[in-house]
Amino acid sequence: MTTVELALRVFIVDDEPPARSRLRDLLHDCSEQLALEVVGEAGNGQEALDKLAETKADVVLLDIRMPQMDGIELAQHLNKLPKPPVIIFTTAYDVYAIKAFELHAIDYLLKPIRLKRLFEALTRAREAVPVQTEVLRDLLPEPRKNLSIHERGKIHLIPVDKVLYLRAELKYVTVRTAEREYLIEESLTAMEKEFAARFVRIHRNCLIAKDEIEGFERGGEEGGSGWMVKLKGLDELLAISRRQQHIVKEAG
Repeated sequence: MTTVELALRVFIVDDEPPARSRLRDLLHDCSEQLALEVVGEAGNGQEALDKLAETKADVVLLDIRMPQMDGIELAQHLNKLPKPPVIIFTTAYDVYAIKAFELHAIDYLLKPIRLKRLFEALTRAREAVPVQTEVLRDLLPEPRKNLSIHERGKIHLIPVDKVLYLRAELKYVTVRTAEREYLIEESLTAMEKEFAARFVRIHRNCLIAKDEIEGFERGGEEGGSGWMVKLKGLDELLAISRRQQHIVKEAG
């Protein structure tokens, strides 16, 4: 009894309609020798997240250079899906990206994409595993613009410039905006390094947004002689550890 090979479900993400159209044509040509199905496409990162939360894809052909959110950041958010797809990046000649991809054995297609290369990449994708988030983070030359959380079957983006503080609690980090709290499973130390331009550490378990500091008050630790910080839009006061109290002087 022969087994029927399931069609590879492919999703296209590129902000340029002609590029998406060319990929559809190439995928149609590939389908003559490889069982595949184009299950959807998107023109930006948010649209891709919304559609891929509802549409199962085995492989995402993902452009790197896109406005609002580049492909490498989007790939990190897609890793929050219950069954993350395999990513094949597409790029115009980019020395930095190509060297990094080759170093980490990440598949990529150089634009203009050739049929033979696409066919080879899709064939390999059947046995490939999703790229680790840590590797993707190393590839991204700039900090992410968004954090992401998988909640109620969807991936929600939290703009980093809306985050007031990040607080580690057990294996999670509480992400606080003016509106609400979110829980994400990330390392506070890694986030401190990635977002050093926006956040400052006030305690071993807490980072706050520098631009959101409203003022300081006495109280909290050290028998009431320590300092607390108030952030814009929050009633809650956050304790500053003795080691980090230099930020009070620096802010003044």
